[in-house]
Amino acid sequence: MAAKIHPKRPKHLNLFKIKQPLPAVVSILHRISGALLFFPGIPLMLCGLQLLLQSQESFEVLTGYWQLPVIKGLLLLSLWFLLHHVCAGIRHLLLDLHIGVALPQARASSKLVLIAGFLLTVLAGVLLW
Repeated sequence: MAAKIHPKRPKHLNLFKIKQPLPAVVSILHRISGALLFFPGIPLMLCGLQLLLQSQESFEVLTGYWQLPVIKGLLLLSLWFLLHHVCAGIRHLLLDLHIGVALPQARASSKLVLIAGFLLTVLAGVLLW
């Protein structure tokens, strides 16, 4: 008994051509930001904390690193990861409480999360530098 194969099924599924809805994009970014905060984030933070507390010379080395534009950019990107993860996490908690589960509200809260994460990052960047 050979299984009938539907003749119109796709042979190659290009995931880059599929347009995801905004709530799905926010959810995917929440997962990615959480993973990036966990793996490179925690070890780098602990390494920086060790340099901060080890000695006066290591503290000066660390402050010297913070003056480099590339490091400032990476810190700002990491700050966006953190702020987006927090905002999206609050959104997910509200969704778990059945607040904002309707499609228009979910889309609006997704836009709000993206805007809030970006604005908080810009504000923190202006305050820090």
